[in-house]
Amino acid sequence: MLWETVKLALTSIRRNVLRSILTLLGIVIGVAAVIAMVTIGSGASQKVQENLAKLGSNMLIARPGQSTFGPGGTTNDSRSFDERDIAALKGELTGVRGIAPSAQKSAKVVYGALNYDTTVTGSTADFFTVQDWTLADGRVFTEGEERSGTSVCVIGSTIRTELYGTDDPLGERLRIGNFGCEVIGLLESKGQSAFGSDQDSTVIIPLRTYHRRLAGNTRISSINISVAEAADIPRVQRDAEDVLRERRRVAPGEEDNFTVRDMTQIANTMASTTTILTGLLGAVAAVSLLVGGIGIMNIMLVSVTERTREIGIRLAIGALERQVLTQFLVESIVLALFGGILGILTGLGLAALAAMLMGVPFTADPRIIAAAFLVSAAIGVVFGFFPARRAARLDPIEALRRE
Repeated sequence: MLWETVKLALTSIRRNVLRSILTLLGIVIGVAAVIAMVTIGSGASQKVQENLAKLGSNMLIARPGQSTFGPGGTTNDSRSFDERDIAALKGELTGVRGIAPSAQKSAKVVYGALNYDTTVTGSTADFFTVQDWTLADGRVFTEGEERSGTSVCVIGSTIRTELYGTDDPLGERLRIGNFGCEVIGLLESKGQSAFGSDQDSTVIIPLRTYHRRLAGNTRISSINISVAEAADIPRVQRDAEDVLRERRRVAPGEEDNFTVRDMTQIANTMASTTTILTGLLGAVAAVSLLVGGIGIMNIMLVSVTERTREIGIRLAIGALERQVLTQFLVESIVLALFGGILGILTGLGLAALAAMLMGVPFTADPRIIAAAFLVSAAIGVVFGFFPARRAARLDPIEALRRE
């Protein structure tokens, strides 16, 4: 019986193909928009988390002054850290993989007739451990090179491509500003950071070399601390804050003149923000589903009006009200499901195209697809019920009088 009702619904849809297609458009657009928005949003959130993970695992970042975390790490005019702060942290903190002080400055690097503007970072060998940098070739600084401020450097893959091309840079001289250094290491590529900057456009030199040859001061702009176990991050963060408060003579009750940020919290905050924005975009897109449902109701009311005589005949020869109700309700559901299926395919196609253009992962969620399909069926039931009930309650005698 149900299959016969479905066949009648398909016959009615084929009878008015163009009208049915136009009716489906509202559902198709609504479902496609929701799936595309949610899928792209999920991919963007995953991309943000991946990019933040590239900055280092289980990492704490300490900076002078009160600031919000950002690509520039801008702080107020509080005095910077110094080497004694680093020594105190290394002596007091436990459960850490490494503690790396760092200072950065934009500079022009030159090799032969080529030059390139990049960021030069002064740090220690722990920097590569803390930041999860992997060497593609060569080595990192030795303890002796760090103490003596030797002019050696490790370069990112962008610097290698821009200045050396396919040549081997190891052992070559690279001029930074007004001094030269020997390239001793080449980093694996990390790509863009969460803030859109090229992480591979970097040159890393020993901290003392940076202070003496490039900066002309002994300022340390940040301290990166890599915690061995994720569960120990809150404890290590508290201990680091205690050490720095003591070193910087912050009295009890006074506001800290530094910040210690947990990268995990930053990643979760950014992912949460992305999720909220994705939900808002999905909710806006879902409004078109309401429009599609109204379109289905409208076309079913027209269909009831056009087929009044047919309905009257069916009721007159013994069809029950529930059978007529089922016929029109099934027709509405079939229309909505066709729209839902086309919308799902369209939405996934648009999301895949957008993911490719935006460079984010394509993460289709089966739960969203299943929900879209069920919502399509629900729209068919909700918006098709009133026209179907109206058809079922027609007076057979009045219906037969219609031309």
